[in-house]
Amino acid sequence: MSTKITTSNDVLRARSKQITLTDTGSVYANQAGSEFNIATDAKIISLPLISAENLGMEFTFRNSGADGNNIITISPAATDAVVGTIANAAADSVSGGVAGKDIINTKATANLGDFIKLTALSTTKWVISAGVGIWASQS
Repeated sequence: MSTKITTSNDVLRARSKQITLTDTGSVYANQAGSEFNIATDAKIISLPLISAENLGMEFTFRNSGADGNNIITISPAATDAVVGTIANAAADSVSGGVAGKDIINTKATANLGDFIKLTALSTTKWVISAGVGIWASQS
């Protein structure tokens, strides 16, 4: 299930698989480890349901659009919650930790390169393991 790409000329090079998303849709457990680049406004990305078999899977979502251009919504399954904090100079982004609630890269504050990395920590929780930018919990 690895998404690492390697090449060799007596040197091992590894990088995460890069996937550009242009439509609203879902990501799947077999895509774990990939980095998803989103340059199109108003896209909703649904996360896979967490199970005992896919604990530890990680997904990175990056805003690759112009500053102030994209709202990116990451949507967990109805029984899953996003928990954690992204430290920011202006104000920390703190997830509400409520099951079924989205985490959103807000359009007004969105910058090229904003990202969130989510890790399946338990069968009901995605933890924010890294991130940059302003991400808000759905109210």
